[in-house]
Amino acid sequence: MMTKGGALPQLSKERIALVTPDTSPRGVGIEGEDDDWELGTGASFYVDATQDPWKSNYNMYTYAQREIQQLVYDNFSVDSSRVSVFGHSMGGHGALVLSLRNPGYYKSVSAFAPICHPSTSDWGRKQFSAYLGSNEEAWAEYDATELVRTYDGPELNILIDQGDADKFYSSKQLQPSHFIVAAESNKCPIKLEARMQPGYDHSYWFIQTFMEEHIRFHAKHLKA
Repeated sequence: MMTKGGALPQLSKERIALVTPDTSPRGVGIEGEDDDWELGTGASFYVDATQDPWKSNYNMYTYAQREIQQLVYDNFSVDSSRVSVFGHSMGGHGALVLSLRNPGYYKSVSAFAPICHPSTSDWGRKQFSAYLGSNEEAWAEYDATELVRTYDGPELNILIDQGDADKFYSSKQLQPSHFIVAAESNKCPIKLEARMQPGYDHSYWFIQTFMEEHIRFHAKHLKA
């Protein structure tokens, strides 16, 4: 995201620091963790796992929301009251979940082609079953569509970009329409801008094209 996504020039222009957590633990020695690109290494889905063999290491929600942020606050002079979050695909799912589960903490959230309703897609059901078990009620805690449906907090500013040539969009893995409908049904002050970008797929070229707009979106709210 930081290099291939073309964020650095825009961050420099707006004088914004970007912290990029990893997408999963690495090299923890779980049998089979490298066998499937959709599960295990690189594919934590930013949950705190409750099931063996993942629960000892795969606590990525806590890592992203607390541990890595506290490390930044302890070692750098930053204003912890001015924080936003964004991500791509699984990272977009994580960004939406972090913002919706922590009302008032993030000034804004944006996502490129996020996984919006993992409880009802193959990208989600497989991973949630492994990490969180078979109780689907527990999955809602990490499902952006379910969270935005019941969000009860201060105004939340959300920007989502989705490419209409994205193969994961056409295969119904991402389901942004579910998120939009759920957000519109909520009476809380959610300011959502969801944009369909014709001809764009799931790649870093898509991210690069709209990165400047996302950085400007966050800058507006961070500096307000």
